[in-house]
Amino acid sequence: MRKAAVFGAVAVLGASLLAVPAAAQPTPVSPAAPAPAGVTVQLNADTAATHGLVNKFVRDSQNVALAQCPTPKTATFSSPVLAFGRYDFGSVMGMQANVSAVAWLNSGTAAGDYPLTVTCEGKPYTATFSVAAPQVEKVPSGAAKAGDGSLAE
Repeated sequence: MRKAAVFGAVAVLGASLLAVPAAAQPTPVSPAAPAPAGVTVQLNADTAATHGLVNKFVRDSQNVALAQCPTPKTATFSSPVLAFGRYDFGSVMGMQANVSAVAWLNSGTAAGDYPLTVTCEGKPYTATFSVAAPQVEKVPSGAAKAGDGSLAE
């Protein structure tokens, strides 16, 4: 008896939902058009072989500023610690970028975080990148050297 009562209640509820006038039901909304691609800016890109390069300046390697701009030929990069050259306006394979430039670190730049700005259509867009401290270039006097036997006992 209980099953019949529950079934009857569900049937009545379903019928009442179907009886709602068409004007009271929500009208279908067409899907929204995709949002236009946003402006992006970054220093370097990860590769299949090397990860962790995005927004990190890599010493002793070529560094590239990348951006996606609505009108790439008007884009310019700026940073207080980088110089830019060899701009390329066009798609960058595997990246959402249509403008790139080689970036050189100004001499004497200390380790830290710095801004990288791309100006697109007169509007600035900024990302932050990091510069690591340089590696020791000269081995201190008296330091052990790998492979020279100085660590042998």
